[in-house]
Amino acid sequence: MGIDSPITTLSGIGEVRAKAFSRLGIFTVGDLLEHYPRSYQDRGNILTLRNGDPERDCSYILTVITEPQLRRIRGNMSILKFRASDNTGICEITYFNQPYYKNQIRHGAKIRFFGRIIRTKEIYKMSNPKPEAIVPGKELENIVPIYPLCEGLTGRIVRDAVSSALSSHLSDFTEYLPEDIRRENSLPTLQFAVREIHRPTDSSSLERAIKRLRFDEMFTFGLAMRIALRGMTKASAPRMLSTDISPFLSVLPFSLTGAQSRALRDIAKDMSEGKEKMIPPMSRIVSGDVGSGKTAVAAGAAFIAVNNGYQAALMAPTEILAAQHSAELSGIFERLGYRTALLTGSTPRSERKKILAALESGDIHLIVGTHALIGEGVRFFRPGLFITDEQHRFGVMQRAALTEKADDAHILVMSATPIPRTLALAIYGDLDLSVLDELPPGRQRVDTFVVDESYRARLDAFIAKQVSEGHQCYIVCPAVEDNSEDDEDGDVGEHLSAATEYSEALGKRLPQVKVGCMHGRLPAAEKDAVMSSFVSGETNVLVSTTVIEVGVNVPNATLMIIENAERFGLSQLHQLRGRVGRGSAKSYCVLVSSKEGQNSRARLDTMRTTYDGYKIAEKDLELRGPGDFFATQYSARQSGGLKFRFAASIANESELKEILLAAERLLAGDPDLSRDENLPLAKRIRKLSEGARGTVN
Repeated sequence: MGIDSPITTLSGIGEVRAKAFSRLGIFTVGDLLEHYPRSYQDRGNILTLRNGDPERDCSYILTVITEPQLRRIRGNMSILKFRASDNTGICEITYFNQPYYKNQIRHGAKIRFFGRIIRTKEIYKMSNPKPEAIVPGKELENIVPIYPLCEGLTGRIVRDAVSSALSSHLSDFTEYLPEDIRRENSLPTLQFAVREIHRPTDSSSLERAIKRLRFDEMFTFGLAMRIALRGMTKASAPRMLSTDISPFLSVLPFSLTGAQSRALRDIAKDMSEGKEKMIPPMSRIVSGDVGSGKTAVAAGAAFIAVNNGYQAALMAPTEILAAQHSAELSGIFERLGYRTALLTGSTPRSERKKILAALESGDIHLIVGTHALIGEGVRFFRPGLFITDEQHRFGVMQRAALTEKADDAHILVMSATPIPRTLALAIYGDLDLSVLDELPPGRQRVDTFVVDESYRARLDAFIAKQVSEGHQCYIVCPAVEDNSEDDEDGDVGEHLSAATEYSEALGKRLPQVKVGCMHGRLPAAEKDAVMSSFVSGETNVLVSTTVIEVGVNVPNATLMIIENAERFGLSQLHQLRGRVGRGSAKSYCVLVSSKEGQNSRARLDTMRTTYDGYKIAEKDLELRGPGDFFATQYSARQSGGLKFRFAASIANESELKEILLAAERLLAGDPDLSRDENLPLAKRIRKLSEGARGTVN
């Protein structure tokens, strides 16, 4: 079975560990070898205590000169202390809540410690350094990979599993890039890249591996996108004879902005231009900032379709967003005499059967749904317009799957991430672009602050104050469970605020506040219940993962707190901030981060001082290259789908364009990838495309 072998075929991985790996989406050996490190630690540069650098983590080879003493303090807390030295000084080393080191660190042992040193007048000190025993005949790694982890897995467990997989299955990785493509772009082989990304020989080899893998991501993306869009644009679409939207505008409870009006004029022109009954289909993307009114534009386009006797479909990435769209649009369209329906994965079977029958007969004019719209059994009577609300989640493959439901339909894509026009054209080269660069009147600025852990008590007081005044609060965490970033056998590195843990702790600190918790692992019914409780005002504070980033509208929410804010992309932070400031009350966004790095500070300072989504996107390009957009826009968790792990390391927009042009040149010479040298690549694209049509949480 090669790389498709179950992970349990590897030494040391039984059912318990396999279950832990499954939480990371790792089921096979191939999944494990494509679970790339998130960062690396350079532990090969050994310093003496006297020459130590207090500004960063460094390696020190020290001899333990006292017996480690373990002391229990309140509850399950513990402190382990001992002293170690080299020929330049003595260091006091302390481990908090890591009692297992009592049996691993012995008096007289020589150990490589990796951590940050503190100089005092009398002695050097280190807290929680990473220890590695120096054993004769065993060479320590100089560049140590740090992997994304979850409960039940430590860094050492993952590294040992990866080493086993590399030894037994590296040769099973089949090269899929044509030789001429590799030579033209000075790329190493796939096997070299996989080996070096996990076990770098040196920094130069690591950089070559990263270059190859980021090329692969963008190149296969470019091929898949162009193949899919080529199929989408082959068809024709019905000409809409009437583009008068005045009946639609008459039932809207607000007036359109100039940008919305311009976008709808472009859409109407696309859908009506020509003299034949069937015309080239509209293929347009509407990109807009948070709150710019993309849904109203989509609704206007849908009205044009149904008013001409055709059906329209709107596909959203989550059930919560689909339900919200359905609630907003059903009232408008039913006032105009058109029937709407909502179809999601949790729609009861009996109701689903009725909806599908009505859709096929033409009794339903507008249907809103999730990926359920691309499932089997969904057939349209007279399709005219398909809309996908990407909201960072849907990719080209899923849009293509929706359009396969009918050859003859116009295409409209909504993108919630503002991106610079030049970059948008590079990515969406086959789509026309409409930009919503105005906000509707009444949208107020959300004051933004950057704080660290020392503000925790004041934050709690501010939450209580907002709730006492009748408002609500979002708190966003980057993890579902306590997934402390363990690097060794349980030693805790950076602690990530976890949604479940955080909500429980907050409820104890503020018993007068009703706290709800929502994340992607909850069953759909529980998600709906938690969200409904918050929307109704029954729940005061919603602790959540980024699932609430997508489209939730609660005007009474006035405070957004984002924990470990440095973990999020700027576009994602901007999206989250946009969840508040939707009502009449003053609103706030607090970014909590203890990271001191220059880049982290610059990024968060951008959020504190900038409110224009397009300027934020430009800053992303400046700080991180175009990859941050990809890492956010196409990070849908899908088995086998298009996943971006190295996109943020793309140096600049020109590098991106060169990679996409290479994809275009290859397809120009072999449109179907049918030549012998391109068959492995075609197989790779099919696998990615099939995976990208899977379920999105």
